[in-house]
Amino acid sequence: MSDATSGDLRRFDRIILGIDPGTNVMGYGVLGITGKTPQLIVMGVLKLNAMETHYLRLKRIYDRVVSLCVQYLPDELAIEAPFFGKNVQSMLKLGRAQGVAMAAALSRDVPISEYAPLKIKQAVTGSGSASKERVANMLKYILKIPEERMPHLLDATDALAAALAHFYESGKPAIAKGGNSWERFLKDHPERIAPRRK
Repeated sequence: MSDATSGDLRRFDRIILGIDPGTNVMGYGVLGITGKTPQLIVMGVLKLNAMETHYLRLKRIYDRVVSLCVQYLPDELAIEAPFFGKNVQSMLKLGRAQGVAMAAALSRDVPISEYAPLKIKQAVTGSGSASKERVANMLKYILKIPEERMPHLLDATDALAAALAHFYESGKPAIAKGGNSWERFLKDHPERIAPRRK
C-alpha cells in the first residue's frame, strides 16, 4: 500500500482508479497521469473469503471503494465488466459486486467507465486473448514497476490494467457526432460530392 498524501497527489493532472470486481477477491489499482505519462500510485486486493455472507461482502466492497476514493481522490473510475459465463449464480453475484463498487464511486461523484475484459487485454497487450500473467508482465514493463511491488494475486494487476486501458481510451481523439472524420467532412462540404451520372 502506498502512503500517498493529498499533497503528493496534486502533482498529477488526473488520477484513475481501476477496479476488478469479485466476490472472493476485489482488485484495485490507482494510476496518476502527468501529461501523457501514467504512473503507478498503488495496487492491491481486498480479500472477502472470510466474510460470512454475500451481503457482508457487498458492504465491505462498498466501504473499501469509498475509502479508496477518499484517500486517492480519483477523477475517474474504470471498472471491468463481468464476462458472460455458464454459471448464472456466479454472474449474478459478480454483477452485484460490480454494481456496489459503482455505487460507491458515484457516492463520491466519481464518473465511471466500463470495459470488457477482452478490450482491456487488447489495450494493454495488443491481444484480447492474452493471459493474466502476460497482462501483469506488460504492466510491469509499461509502468516500470519494480519486481518487489508486483502483487501475488493477479486481481490487482487486472484492476490496474482497467485503469491503463481507460487512460489509453480517453486519450484517443473523439469522433465528432455525425460519423467519422470523412463522413463529417462530406457533411460539412456537400459541394465536394460529385453528382451521380444518369
